[in-house]
Amino acid sequence: MSEIGRRKRDHIDIVMSGAARHSAPAGFDAIHFMHNALPEVDFSAIDLSATFLGRRLRLPFLASSMTGGPDVAERVNRAIAEAAQAMGFAMGVGSQRISLTTSDRHGLGPELRRIAPDIPIYGNLGAVQLVAGMGLEEARRAVGQLGADALILHLNPLQEALQEGGDRNWTGVEAAITQLARALDVPIIAKEVGSGISASVARRLASCGVAAIDVAGAGGTSWAAVEGSRAAGGQGHALGEIFRDWGIPTARCLADVRQACPGLPLIASGGIRHGLDAAKAIRLGATLVGQAASLLGPAMEGTDAVIAHVEAFATALKIACLATGSRDLPALESAELLA
Repeated sequence: MSEIGRRKRDHIDIVMSGAARHSAPAGFDAIHFMHNALPEVDFSAIDLSATFLGRRLRLPFLASSMTGGPDVAERVNRAIAEAAQAMGFAMGVGSQRISLTTSDRHGLGPELRRIAPDIPIYGNLGAVQLVAGMGLEEARRAVGQLGADALILHLNPLQEALQEGGDRNWTGVEAAITQLARALDVPIIAKEVGSGISASVARRLASCGVAAIDVAGAGGTSWAAVEGSRAAGGQGHALGEIFRDWGIPTARCLADVRQACPGLPLIASGGIRHGLDAAKAIRLGATLVGQAASLLGPAMEGTDAVIAHVEAFATALKIACLATGSRDLPALESAELLA
């Protein structure tokens, strides 16, 4: 296994251990819907469909970007792709850097599109790679490998700063995103990895031409803590703990970015625990709601476990719709909140 492959496998093991979560919450517990005791809504008729980047989804759910070593990535990606095809939700893959630089696709090849021909699949590259040797050609290859509907560019300066051998020179990344957005044939989704995107950064990204933003705020997996755990002692571990809770809570990101960029499609991820958190995220301005760490365990078990997990997620979301008198997600977007 390559060094990058070993690192990705370490990431999976640390995330699944539960040892790398933010100790600070994502912010959804502070938000409360006004209960509607007379909803005039048929639970069985509640419509959870959503449109994102021109594609209609049966559920407003994104299996968010996950990655791992070659021994687990293909199994995880297959289970998620099969479940997404069966249930009608979107899938974002983990970083394609390995598959672009080695002969191993790590489950990130055309087989995913064969498994899931009808759902949106989003490719993934690190934004900093655009100034570290990758560009339009690699982005097109990443999209082509999957027949992807969009390309996620993940923003992870804190993780890179804490990662041994990480990319610490972020000069020119903004201009590189602008150039890629002009030239790439599919939309670009800008995504943090767990520290959040602020209103001011969202405006800059919108000016670059990104089509959507995944705020990926604090409250879920802390990639500072992940890299600290990988350091296994010494200064690297200490730095990971110092920055474990760095970031903007997801709920705050959503509220701020929606106000700053009212027309830009948003994805909420980072500490989304269940369908009630999803309902609150949609009320705050998200179109899709993403999970990664919470979905990893079921994905390791297989397709049926992923389906069961997402069904439970959807049931909780529908209950929140019923209890607010919302027949569909547009109605939920304007549901009354407690002051």
